[in-house]
Amino acid sequence: MTHFAQSLCVVAIRKARTLSFLRRALLQTDFPPASNVGKMAKSKFEYVRLFEADDKCLPNCWIVVRIDGKAFHKFSDVHGFEKPNDKRALDLMTRCAERVMEEYSEICVSYGQSDEYSFVFRKNAELYNRRASKIMTNVCSLFTSSYLFYWPQFFTCPVQYPPSFDGRVVLYPSDANLRDYLSWRQADCHINNLYNTAFWALVQQGGLTTKQAEERLRGTVSSDKNEILFQEFQTNYNNLPALYRKGTVVIREPINDKSSGDGSKVSKNRKHAKAFRITALNVDIIQKDFWSKYPHLLAE
Repeated sequence: MTHFAQSLCVVAIRKARTLSFLRRALLQTDFPPASNVGKMAKSKFEYVRLFEADDKCLPNCWIVVRIDGKAFHKFSDVHGFEKPNDKRALDLMTRCAERVMEEYSEICVSYGQSDEYSFVFRKNAELYNRRASKIMTNVCSLFTSSYLFYWPQFFTCPVQYPPSFDGRVVLYPSDANLRDYLSWRQADCHINNLYNTAFWALVQQGGLTTKQAEERLRGTVSSDKNEILFQEFQTNYNNLPALYRKGTVVIREPINDKSSGDGSKVSKNRKHAKAFRITALNVDIIQKDFWSKYPHLLAE
């Protein structure tokens, strides 16, 4: 039996024992009548903790927290985001991601595009005893509060209403699984951006309505959209900023001293007392070149 399979068995046994204990406790517990609540010691009420679900993440797995903007189509319209891409909004998202990585040293890499960001915690991360709900809610709340905190640095208009982000936790047992996940998100960035670039070119430069632009692009493939951009609007998609085409990967690089002369963020790993440079890149993370250049990202 592999180490990973053994870990699964251990977790399954632990959960089974917890459920068995909960059943016995509920059957044996004499719940206090309402009239006696004020007279009883506080410890008598601690049985309610038995109802808490055990959501500890499996060991030896990459923990990925993905946050995603809620109803950001409306939010972007209300705040006048530029179409198809607003550099201010994308830079704000990356600043928030950097803030999250400054706070949580066990995040080794993050990737973002549009209104989403994925944060990768190391396989051996111990944050909040690996409780999924604690990790997700803390990352999501810090990202959201950072979005409002840093907003004035990127936009001159005030926020019209509070933005919100949802979050989820997904576990990936192997390095290959993790790389495939990040590749999926970057491929999604390319597909969506190519469509949006062609769509808004048809509307803003071609004079079509949004409905007409949708009809024009229905059933087209990537080569068709590239042809529309090049032939009708003299736009070579490959020459557009990599920020829009590839999204942003934020990495943590170890450095010898705490100073950084290139403007990148520097944080300290609290556990190992090392200084790190947090750097945002707009590069291809699907090919092997990126991972060969930064092998420490997947190192134990």
